[in-house]
Amino acid sequence: MSATQVRRPIITIAGPGSLGNALAISLHAAGYRISEILSRPGKASRLRARALARKVGARAAVIGKEPCNADVLWLCVPDREIRNCAEYLARSGRWSKRAVLHSSGALSSDELAALRSRGASVASVHPLMTFVPGEIPSLAGVPFAIEGDWTATRVARRIARHLGGEPFQISKADKTAYHAWGAFTSPLLTALLVTAEQVAAAARIPRRRARKMMLPILRQTLANYASFGGPNGFSGPIVRGDIDTVQRHLRALESTPVARKVYAALAQAAIEYLPTKNKAGLRHVIERALRR
Repeated sequence: MSATQVRRPIITIAGPGSLGNALAISLHAAGYRISEILSRPGKASRLRARALARKVGARAAVIGKEPCNADVLWLCVPDREIRNCAEYLARSGRWSKRAVLHSSGALSSDELAALRSRGASVASVHPLMTFVPGEIPSLAGVPFAIEGDWTATRVARRIARHLGGEPFQISKADKTAYHAWGAFTSPLLTALLVTAEQVAAAARIPRRRARKMMLPILRQTLANYASFGGPNGFSGPIVRGDIDTVQRHLRALESTPVARKVYAALAQAAIEYLPTKNKAGLRHVIERALRR
């Protein structure tokens, strides 16, 4: 690739969803030229692509209908579509000296094998961040897990740094475990918070009010974790070895059996990974709860 391309390659984004929106807008703000926003042929997808294209000064097009002329094609499509999309794109166009990236956290760059066989340099590039409709999160300080061919990974590292991110190398074999770790940090954390709302409802606290009431303790918990780590940021009845209180919690949660199972599983993790008193007694109570 030429020096010009290395400094600021022209980028095409395929997929105008939450991730595609965030990346296109962040790349545009970082000084990258976005040439096209590619979508599926359906009306809704094309409308999203046009809306995003207007924001970043790009052209909207349907995937595979026209050759890709950008230096970098970045696939922001669902995991299940990456391989098929790559195979479809590989049927036409020139791919030599181009970099193709995908952003799956769980899948490797081998999903792009069809484009690699046509001369493209390929990589997987996953920002450890949550993307939801209507929100463009800052990518400053965000880790970017990168693996793949040498040229594509070099391009990806430069792009990640220009976005303010922190690129790091990951092996293909470690990607699924890495993505499971990511699931704990956001989607499963959200599931835990929604479960907490269910427990609040059992205490006759409306869910919307509970969400607001939880925020101060959540913020402080995250601040404690960031400052002191897990062992020194852990509080409550389990760290004290208060078996009676834990048993009372489990009885109170019998009316919300899913929440009860979540409580028991998290308590089991706390006993295993965090400093607790009365470990043997707590294990007995929790193991009995998990068997029910």
